[in-house]
Amino acid sequence: MELFYFFILDNKYFVCYSNLGDVMSIYIHIPFCTSICTYCDFCKIIYNEKYISNYLDMLEKEIRERYKGEKVKTIFIGGGTPTSLSLDELKRLFDIIKIFNVEDIIEYTIESNVESIDEDKLILMKEYGINRISIGVESFDNNTLKVLGRSHNKEDIFNKIELVKKYFDNINIDLIYAAYNDINILKRDIDYFLKLDIPHISTYSLIIEDNTMLKINGTKNINEDLDYEMYKYIEKTLEDNNYKHYEISNYAKEGYESKHNLVYWNNDYYYGFGLSSTSYIDNIRSVNTKNLTKYLNGNYKGTEEKEDINTRMENEIMLGFRKLDGINIGKFRDRYGKDVEDVFDIDDLVRDNYLIKEDNYLRINKEYMYISNEIISRIFN
Repeated sequence: MELFYFFILDNKYFVCYSNLGDVMSIYIHIPFCTSICTYCDFCKIIYNEKYISNYLDMLEKEIRERYKGEKVKTIFIGGGTPTSLSLDELKRLFDIIKIFNVEDIIEYTIESNVESIDEDKLILMKEYGINRISIGVESFDNNTLKVLGRSHNKEDIFNKIELVKKYFDNINIDLIYAAYNDINILKRDIDYFLKLDIPHISTYSLIIEDNTMLKINGTKNINEDLDYEMYKYIEKTLEDNNYKHYEISNYAKEGYESKHNLVYWNNDYYYGFGLSSTSYIDNIRSVNTKNLTKYLNGNYKGTEEKEDINTRMENEIMLGFRKLDGINIGKFRDRYGKDVEDVFDIDDLVRDNYLIKEDNYLRINKEYMYISNEIISRIFN
């Protein structure tokens, strides 16, 4: 969904674990939604009660077949809209998650839409140890929300987030910008976000994806110069208000960076449970089936590909350069037995200040993060 990357790694569809021994992170994909947004090309299905029980049964079967008892440091339940499930269905899901060894867990996140939040669900989440909630707000502008196919409004957002804050302090919202040609809408959206006083925001420039209603209806992307102006406005305003820009689309107050998503950006091993999820374990990238019927019949396997060392090093660059801190040079050497500057021709980019080498890290100069794709192309060419 974002504008600034080559390697599309969607945290909604993955389960992951780090390369550090037997400590891992878990992602569980729940594909059900009460409605389909006009911009969404994720693997999703309109909520239908008759599928839920079977889906959860097959999810448990997959987990029991693949999980090896490792300690879990983070869990992320994504979708879809996990909170579109009923209270009893959520309880069943959370009971399945008890399979995992969570004695040392540090972050347990669930995604939600505004309209599917209620107090009973929040109480249940708290009881089961969830400590972070990510909410698909997308905009505070009612007209923009209609264009995006969302069913909530600005008043709903404030009411529901105030309710969430009774139970959770680690809250993220997703915000979509560049869905309009008026930067004043964005400025109001950022002002409203700051009024909420929550610690994390993910900001996404709207991309018109194939097979979405926006694409079918002929919607066009906004002017690139205006998109850039919006990107820089977000960056400056949030940083001026003590939010750290730690990844190309993510901002957090100190200590509230997404520990789960950092596993992806650090290019650690991960694996996914649920429909369409992707795994990367022992240099093998595998993708679960996207076919609900197959999954419900217990056939969750899709494609599988073993990555050679060149592909792995390229992924290290593409993912690592999403972070403002960039790539740990020593970690790269330890992983691949080579120095990054011996593998990739970066001398000109360092000389011209597009890349900065400092304190054992190699990173894209913050002033050029918006054109990170172009810089990475130059590295690979």
